[in-house]
Amino acid sequence: MDPAGFRRTASAGGGSPQRSDNGDGPETGRGSRRNRQARVAANYQPSGVARAAFIAASNGVPIGNDVITQGADRRYSVAALWSMAAENDVEVDDELTKAQRKLRELKTRISAQSKKNFLLERDVRYLDSRIALLIQNRMALDEQQEVASHLEEMETSEGSLSDDRKKQLYGNLFFLLQSEPRHIATLTRLVTLSEIDTLLQTVMFTIYGNQYDSREEYLLLSMFQNVLAAQFETATEFGSLLRANTPVSRMMTTYTRRGPGQTYLKHVLSERINNLIEHQDLDLEINPLKVYEQMIKDIEQETGEPCELPRGITAEEAQQNSDVQAIIAPRLTMLMEITESFLATIIASIDQVPYGIRWICKQIRSLTKRKYPEATEFNICSLIGGFFFLRFVNPAIVTPQAYMLVESNPAKHPRRTLTLVAKLLQNLANKPTYSKEGYMMSLNPFVDANKQRINRFLNDLCEVGDFYEALEMDQYIALSKKDINLNITLNEIYNTHALLLQHRDILAPGDKHHLRICLNDLGAAPGQVPRAENKTIVLPLFSRWEQPIADIPSAMADSELTQGDILYMDTKALFVQILRTMPVLAAAAVGSASAGPTINLPRVAETAATSRDPTLVKKGIKVREMLRQLEEMGVVDRADGHALMCEEVRQELVHLGNLREKVDKEIGSLEIVYKTILDHNNYLRSQLESYKAYLQNVRIQSGIVNTKSSKGQVQGPYKFSHSQLEKDGIIIESNVPENRRSNIYFNILSPVPGTFIIALHYKGREKAILEMDLKLDDLLEKQQMGVQVLDLEYVQLSVSRILFLLNKTFLRR
Repeated sequence: MDPAGFRRTASAGGGSPQRSDNGDGPETGRGSRRNRQARVAANYQPSGVARAAFIAASNGVPIGNDVITQGADRRYSVAALWSMAAENDVEVDDELTKAQRKLRELKTRISAQSKKNFLLERDVRYLDSRIALLIQNRMALDEQQEVASHLEEMETSEGSLSDDRKKQLYGNLFFLLQSEPRHIATLTRLVTLSEIDTLLQTVMFTIYGNQYDSREEYLLLSMFQNVLAAQFETATEFGSLLRANTPVSRMMTTYTRRGPGQTYLKHVLSERINNLIEHQDLDLEINPLKVYEQMIKDIEQETGEPCELPRGITAEEAQQNSDVQAIIAPRLTMLMEITESFLATIIASIDQVPYGIRWICKQIRSLTKRKYPEATEFNICSLIGGFFFLRFVNPAIVTPQAYMLVESNPAKHPRRTLTLVAKLLQNLANKPTYSKEGYMMSLNPFVDANKQRINRFLNDLCEVGDFYEALEMDQYIALSKKDINLNITLNEIYNTHALLLQHRDILAPGDKHHLRICLNDLGAAPGQVPRAENKTIVLPLFSRWEQPIADIPSAMADSELTQGDILYMDTKALFVQILRTMPVLAAAAVGSASAGPTINLPRVAETAATSRDPTLVKKGIKVREMLRQLEEMGVVDRADGHALMCEEVRQELVHLGNLREKVDKEIGSLEIVYKTILDHNNYLRSQLESYKAYLQNVRIQSGIVNTKSSKGQVQGPYKFSHSQLEKDGIIIESNVPENRRSNIYFNILSPVPGTFIIALHYKGREKAILEMDLKLDDLLEKQQMGVQVLDLEYVQLSVSRILFLLNKTFLRR
């Protein structure tokens, strides 16, 4: 890389003499160019981004003065560099800046809300796994109190670390962790499955919590590269790669739940799924045993007589039934058509797939080829498909309500259809030679017909560029900023500190290792604090080992990226700032032909200097002097109308104009995403509310809560009419003829806490038509597995609604 390339381009318009190899240029009447630069340097203070450009160039990042292109060398342009800083420009307040500010605030809210949802999902998942034990009374009192703590209010208030020295040490530690992802990558491989969720919370939503910041995204992906490389290195069998429930697979799934992934799923799948669930009566069940059983029910309902077909047959026997075959055949065709529509939508959306998702796919392909050079294309694509479909797309298809892709839970038949679509897509992506469910083999013609097509898509997913140059530039820009902060809770700090100490000898084996020095200075990790004391603090990040860019003016003088080059960048940026506050002049500049004269820079400076706006006056005077200094140094030439700088200013204004359109479009898109995330938050909170009722039941059983009912006393029965349960949404489907429903009622009693008997009665008959024993933990398990319906043969009940009724009836009396 030649950092002087920037200087040569900047000087090309002026035709000024260049230095010889020994640094001595020809003398002129005004003295040498070096002397002129020295005089300018005495009074000129470069901007932070200009300093970032200097240090980037000095360290080998290519910086060119051309507008950024997709050229082979992928050089950074000055225009692109300044665009990175445009939204941080506090001295401009035009429509673009306001839109960028609105977009930035929206992204911040999405990132913060995503973290809250992650915490809620983690608590719900924890309670899912523990509530059955609680109900069966197999947990000690202290463990019950722990579960109760997960139901406390989630909101955390802001606080601070009282020890300033500790705050500085933690700021140094977390800067090191953020900017050197290899430490976290190693740590994720060392922690247990029980520890991974808390660590993932800190990594995905705090250390790299700004989900739309390119620097943090690239650093996070660098960490993934390390983790995946280690996973492949230690793999013993090809078939087990990325499939087991490991910390690595949990990381990959969590990554897909960040804002960009949710945006993609909403845009691509929402309309398709909503169109499908509108057809509530469309039954596409292809499991021959279920089809056979439903066929018997339909015959009995139509005739009113018991069906003579044999009961309790095997799936193979059901498959041989000609009527079953006749029912399934058109369903297979329709199911393949629906899956084809999903597949076509997904393939057409390749340009919308978030960069990070595609880059992970690229790493999986690259690592597979290196580890298993003999692997076939189908083998490689099955691993890519395992991530893209199994971890990312299919969960949203199977449970669209959990991803807030639909406004209400799908009915029974559409829900089953979505499950079958996901199964077929997964079979297509993984291309198994057999299926766990034999009936899925009937769909093999679809799999065979689309193998090559899905392979092309999965390979195309991997065709994205690397981000290393972009990350390096982002790092320098970050260093040029005065403040890099992390919003982090005390428990996140202390938990990360404890994990690092636990694995210190592996993470930082040498005494002079920066991470070990940080940990030694911090000492022992504090214990976790109660939720009420778990404050969120603003932690300033900094590096004690890297020299800030602002402190190296002397190095600039010795660099080939000269002071004139830096001055040129700042002058151009100041002209862009001024023109952004003068829409008429800016519009004229953008509309002018690039071949002819574009902008009269001295006139722009003069107009600003003589305006009524004091801030604009200062800028006009300053830029007029800066332009004069550039002329004196020979970097620009008044004789050609400052042609080079004029054209670059014009190009930058065009770029910013296009940027405004993109910003407005992105705002509209992300506002939908933000609403979706808020809706999902409400959904999760409602689940926690139901768990509060369950916990209340457990504590009653354990004697923690006093109740008038003695522990062995039967409660009930309580009577409910068919119409009442139907009105309350508890009965969602009834096979009872309408003219008989008024004579149907239900008795529900609880012989022991947590166990219920539901009896269906017909008026005038003493004996119940049907009785069913229910255990609360069985209902909870159904809810956990996503089962929405409880089938009582004559009626189908909503699992969530019957749970609510049981809690209201038996636990609150």
